[in-house]
Amino acid sequence: MNTNITEKDGKYIVSLEGELDTAHALEVEQAMQPLHELSGKDITIDCAHLDYIASSGLRILLALLKSAKSKGNKVVLKNLNDEIKEVFKMTGFIDLFNIE
Repeated sequence: MNTNITEKDGKYIVSLEGELDTAHALEVEQAMQPLHELSGKDITIDCAHLDYIASSGLRILLALLKSAKSKGNKVVLKNLNDEIKEVFKMTGFIDLFNIE
């Protein structure tokens, strides 16, 4: 599992690659921790190369969303494949996130 975070034009882009399962959750959570401290910075999560997401991965994204909203930031998910989009629909997360 790879987590790459870059800043471009005042926005942060998180690229997730691989399987965000329980075995990789702590690693991804630690990599994304600095994003919880941002204020006035929007975050885009690019899931083009994310193959799988487990409940532990959903929890990480939900925590980031709550943290961002509390600081007035926006979180957008991009490039969800059909399987991951279905997980978001089944869990109701589809209604919580801005998905492009």
